[in-house]
Amino acid sequence: MSSMTLAPTLVRPLVRRSALATEATLVLTGVALLAVSAQVVIPLWFTPVPLTGQTFAVLLVGGAYGAMRGMLTFALYLAVGAAGAPVFAEGASGWQALLGPTGGYLAGMLVAVAIVGATAQRGWDRHVLPSTVAMLAGNAVIYLFGLTWLGLYLGTGVAETLALGAAPFVVGDLIKIALAAVALPTAWSVIGKLRS
Repeated sequence: MSSMTLAPTLVRPLVRRSALATEATLVLTGVALLAVSAQVVIPLWFTPVPLTGQTFAVLLVGGAYGAMRGMLTFALYLAVGAAGAPVFAEGASGWQALLGPTGGYLAGMLVAVAIVGATAQRGWDRHVLPSTVAMLAGNAVIYLFGLTWLGLYLGTGVAETLALGAAPFVVGDLIKIALAAVALPTAWSVIGKLRS
């Protein structure tokens, strides 16, 4: 495959036509997945950042949808939440949620969707190892944005920011990355068997 040729993303073989209704359905389904995953929450008493299932959904949306559709989906999710729908973690909504302590993580997720989506369009989602690398890169961007904003928001130093915004989540994120990195190649394998 040349560097200019992009592989179809996971939803492409499932969707033969790119009608507006089909695209809208895919985007709205992605928004719903992101909203539901944000409600899978384990609040942590020592940090304003909760443990959620959202990172898993972000990585899957990016890998399955590709960069543009994934970014559109996540941007709509942010817009719906900013408009007042309780789609953010713990049912939060509005601009205050976007500008609160977890706002940087949400911004990072938008970029992560693009990164994972772009790598999927280059076929990285078809095998576990490159899929894992893509997911790790996406997660690293989420941490970069999230920790930077959290540190500025709380006025904490690097060590305290890492203790509040990264350390409690690393193991859980590695599990979510592993699940997402296996899910996409497995889905491709199933699609291949169904088509043969």
